[in-house]
Amino acid sequence: MLVTNKDIMVPARKNGYAIPALNVQNLESLTAVTEAAVEEKSPVIVQITPSVIKYAGLAYIVGLAKAAAQLSPVPVAVHLDHGENFEIASTCVNLGFSSVMIDGSFLKFEENIALTKRVVDIAHPRGVSVEAELGKLAGVEERSVEEKDAILTDPDSAKEFVEQTGVDTLAVAIGTSHGAYKFKSEAKLDLDRLKSISEKVSIPLVLHGASSVPQWLVEKATKYGATLSGAKGIPEDQYKEAISLGIAKINIDTDLRLAFTATVREVLANSPKEFDPRKILGPAKEAMKQVAKSKMQLFGSSGKAQ
Repeated sequence: MLVTNKDIMVPARKNGYAIPALNVQNLESLTAVTEAAVEEKSPVIVQITPSVIKYAGLAYIVGLAKAAAQLSPVPVAVHLDHGENFEIASTCVNLGFSSVMIDGSFLKFEENIALTKRVVDIAHPRGVSVEAELGKLAGVEERSVEEKDAILTDPDSAKEFVEQTGVDTLAVAIGTSHGAYKFKSEAKLDLDRLKSISEKVSIPLVLHGASSVPQWLVEKATKYGATLSGAKGIPEDQYKEAISLGIAKINIDTDLRLAFTATVREVLANSPKEFDPRKILGPAKEAMKQVAKSKMQLFGSSGKAQ
C-alpha cells in the first residue's frame, strides 16, 4: 500500500524503531527492497534521487515504484531524496510521490526556511509529506568544536525551523556523510547533539549518509577486483542509540550498491561465459534483498507491518 513518510515515521519515533529508507536505481534494486519489506513484514521507504530520475527517466522509475507500492501488502512510501529545488519537488508532488525532500541545507537559514515552506504549502494540500534538512553532512572525528558547530545542526535553530516551516520530518547533521568513505579514523556520531535536538523537536528525525559499509561486502568486492581501500561506515551499535534519541528514518544507499557490485563481479568472475542479464542481475538482486532485510531487523521495523 502506498503511504507517506509521516504515516510510518510518526509511529516509529513514538515506539522506538526506525524505518529503512533505501535508495533504488533500477528494477532489481526496487524489487529487492519491496520483496524484503514483504518478507520482513516491515514498512519501508523507497527513495529516488534526482540523479536516478535523470538516469532511468522520471515516468519509468516513478511508474515502477508506485506500482510496487500499490501492489504491496505492507506500507511503502515513495520518496524524493535530496530534491535540490522547488521545481523538482513540485514535479514529484504532481506525479504521485507520497513524500518529497527539499534540501535547502546549502542555503542561508532564512532562505532554507522560505524554500521549505514553499514546498510544504504545495505538498500538504495534496496529502504529500515533506522532509527538509538542516546542517551539512560531514565527518566530525578530526574537527574542532568551532568547526563542528559551524556545520552540524544547531538544536535551537532546528526548533525554530520546524515551527516556521511546518515540515513533517527533519534530517539532522550529527557527523554522518554520504558514500563509502565516511571517516578517516574512529567513527563517532555527535549523539549528545542529537539528544538536545530531540528534546526540542517532536517530529520524526532523519539520519542521512548512514550506511554501515559492512566489511564482508568490501572484502567480497575487493576479492573480485574492486578497489575500496579505506571504505568505512557507521558502526552498527550506534544505530540503536540514535533511534532511542528520535531518529525514525535511516537512509541507506552505499550498502546496497556494494552488495550489487560485489555480486555482479562475483558472477562474472566465476561464470565468464554467462551473458544472460537475468543470471547476472538476479543474484545481485538477492544480495541487495538480504542487505535490506538485515537493516529492517537491525532498525527494529521487522514485524511492524503486521
